[in-house]
Amino acid sequence: MTVQAINILKEAVDTVEQELLGRVCQGDMKAFELLYKRESGRVFALALRLMGVRALAEELTQEVFVLAWRKIEQFRGESKFSTWLYRLTTNLALDRLRLKKHAFESNTAELDESFPAHHVDLDNVRDIESAIQRLPDGARTVLVLYEIEGHSHEYIAESLGIATGTSKAQLHRAKKLLKQWLSA
Repeated sequence: MTVQAINILKEAVDTVEQELLGRVCQGDMKAFELLYKRESGRVFALALRLMGVRALAEELTQEVFVLAWRKIEQFRGESKFSTWLYRLTTNLALDRLRLKKHAFESNTAELDESFPAHHVDLDNVRDIESAIQRLPDGARTVLVLYEIEGHSHEYIAESLGIATGTSKAQLHRAKKLLKQWLSA
């Protein structure tokens, strides 16, 4: 596919999204359902990475879309709709995880590095996702926010109500555990 063809496709997708968003702003639930079908899988994947438990991720995904419907007028179109949804997802997950703040400040003994490793097929992305889900809450959340979402340690620390050093320590522990599990 040529660059020109890719650009034409991108413009078509952007136009469809803008049209759907316009209809949603007018209260069109069917248009919102189409946006939900387009984005719910990716929102769920992010929620699962952040929350680590499928049931919590499913609940969070639903909460994100309910909030998006209620606050659609706050979407200014300065970014893609999906970016706005991911920000909602991250913020809601952080709100929930703040309630479990003690998990982020746990000492090294609570981050059981002897967690039983299993054989991991590095060609299989599901094994990497599975390994990420096995991380303790604090380590997993910091890893996702820093490495996948691209946030700074300062932002993560402020969002989670922890020290910047704790964020860095959690990231170090997460990487150490993943390296241990994935190399087994």
